[in-house]
Amino acid sequence: MADLNPHKLLVTEGTCYPLGATLTETGCNFAVHSPKALKVLLCLFKKDTEEALECVELIAKTGQVWHCHVQGIKAGQLYAYRTQGVYKPSNGNHFNPEKLLLDPYAKQLNRALHWDRKKYKGDSALMMPKCVVVEYNNPPLLQNHNRPHIPASQTILYEAHVKGLTKLHPDVPENIQGTYLGACHPAIIKHLKDLGVTSVQFLPVMAFMPEPYITEKGLTNYWGYNPINYFCPEMRYAVDDPILEFKTLVKKYHEAGLEVILDVVFNHTAEGGADGQILSFKGLDNTSFYLFELNELGVIDYEKYVNNSGCGNSVNTAFPYVMKMVMDALRYWVTNMGVDGFRFDLAAGLGRDPYEFSSLSGFFRTLRQDPVLADIKLIAEPWDIGHGGYRLGQFPSNWHECNDKFRDTVKGFWRGDSGLVGDFATRLLGSRDIFPKGKRSIHSSVNNVTYHDGFTLHDVVTYSNRHNEANLENNRDGHGHNLSANYGVEGPTKDPNINTLREKQKRNLFATLLLSQGIPHVLGGDELSRTQMGNNNAYCQDNEVNWYNWNLNESQQDFLAFCKRVIELRKSSVILTELSLENDTYNLHHNVDEVKWYRPDGENKLVSDWQDPNNHAFAVELKGCAKHNEEHLLMIFNAYDHDVRFHLPELKSGSWSLELDTRYSNPSLQPKAKICHVFLQAYRSVTVLKRTYNQDCE
Repeated sequence: MADLNPHKLLVTEGTCYPLGATLTETGCNFAVHSPKALKVLLCLFKKDTEEALECVELIAKTGQVWHCHVQGIKAGQLYAYRTQGVYKPSNGNHFNPEKLLLDPYAKQLNRALHWDRKKYKGDSALMMPKCVVVEYNNPPLLQNHNRPHIPASQTILYEAHVKGLTKLHPDVPENIQGTYLGACHPAIIKHLKDLGVTSVQFLPVMAFMPEPYITEKGLTNYWGYNPINYFCPEMRYAVDDPILEFKTLVKKYHEAGLEVILDVVFNHTAEGGADGQILSFKGLDNTSFYLFELNELGVIDYEKYVNNSGCGNSVNTAFPYVMKMVMDALRYWVTNMGVDGFRFDLAAGLGRDPYEFSSLSGFFRTLRQDPVLADIKLIAEPWDIGHGGYRLGQFPSNWHECNDKFRDTVKGFWRGDSGLVGDFATRLLGSRDIFPKGKRSIHSSVNNVTYHDGFTLHDVVTYSNRHNEANLENNRDGHGHNLSANYGVEGPTKDPNINTLREKQKRNLFATLLLSQGIPHVLGGDELSRTQMGNNNAYCQDNEVNWYNWNLNESQQDFLAFCKRVIELRKSSVILTELSLENDTYNLHHNVDEVKWYRPDGENKLVSDWQDPNNHAFAVELKGCAKHNEEHLLMIFNAYDHDVRFHLPELKSGSWSLELDTRYSNPSLQPKAKICHVFLQAYRSVTVLKRTYNQDCE
């Protein structure tokens, strides 16, 4: 594209809709929301050098939107905004013509945004990337590709980082390692399909800026939870064209039957609080976009940003323009980019209207009635750090929720903590104390043992304490309550007994995750025994701490084989994915599956057994009662440090066969045997038995 001739610009009023830069037959329409600005300038730049070409005044204002049409603008043109007005932070106004502002509705940036204090001081144009004028749906999302539309009952989430997933993969060409194209390389897709997961949940891929305080330490924000635009795919993961390359990823995943879920951060931005930087929203419409504290008289104090996110500010999604922008962004990623769902970071903030949470908030109601978004997966991190921010189980019924109670109970049970057997059983069958029958689906709970923010699975059984020294905060950051254990030595060891126990505990935790009702969430790399060397808050480590190691030793290969087997077992089972419980009227059931709980002596568990703090073992029998489902399973859990003899339920016909036993490091070592009457359950292990009808017990 030849650069625009600034001396031949023809500027007309244009239109106030749509917001952003919209190409027309003769040029481009620019529209930006900035109700209190006295003047808005459109700044144009050369494509290759970013040299300033011209600043054009938006000559029209309709309501709260400034707009103009510039003849001759074509796709590829670089632009940004400057605003003029009263600079008075005490009134919430941060208009500063020296600060170049990104268009909130831009669809592409020409480069990644990096903090640079020297370049930000004064005129910030050198620091700031430029927005790129793009054709709205070019390249088009191929209409012939089919969304997988995987039902919740069949969904297995896999949380991954675009860069970490591929940066060290030996089969991914070096020039695309760590990119969107690398993440959809055949070797990566084959791994995901062989593993058996169905839906890849990517850490944030919207444009972001690492925080100044970590940048100035020589670190970076690897995770990407610091957005500066909600439409632009992050340039850090692109080889050339981020839109085309992200769409290519989606297309290839869909062709393989995989869903793409995006982790989105609508709770805060990279602009920080009162002393934060002016990059976009703050310089255009600070008072509308952010939420502010109230003083003792109930009056807004514009110098005190609400900080429900812990990142300096809170986005005011209750404000109509902000809600519209969020909804427009969600629709854009679904219709134009092709994604299948979203995981909302600190989602309780989206339910604040604007200060208190409500499951009937404007955001939830708007989202539910939207025809474009009605058929996608919605996953909530159901809390924020603000007042009344913990809201697990309180989201609308069309949402799935990350269940931290599942995480903590399962880790505590297998660590041997007392008094958890009853809670563990509740988590196993869908956490119906949190997601009540009749009101919420049994698939409402998103179960996880590990997540990006915390220990990896390997580290859960290797470290008792966090080791975050590399984050340069004197090991003060990250959670101190990890429910982890090292089983004798902190960190790696050559002791074979410790390593054997650690591997078995990994199998126990992973098996429990996949055997539980709800949607399982697998932290990417856990299947590879990935370690962060004890760092449980590796948000600022763009290195081997986070990058997957694909060079597996024998023990790691065994665990990968085990993970594949457990996922295969879940996917082949109706009971493990679609259990029909008594009195559950959320879905219409013509038959009710039987669930029975047993003590090791074969007797039904009593209330006193559940309440016994020293009880660490039980069995649960799951029997399908539908005419088309004769599946009959017995799952045995033993968290004692000694073997336990279990008396099995008597069968009128058939016998029990061994489907899974975590005492074996590799499924290939598991014997095929008929099991009758009594079974010796190994210490700290899980067993799944399945009734077979071709051979009776004597």
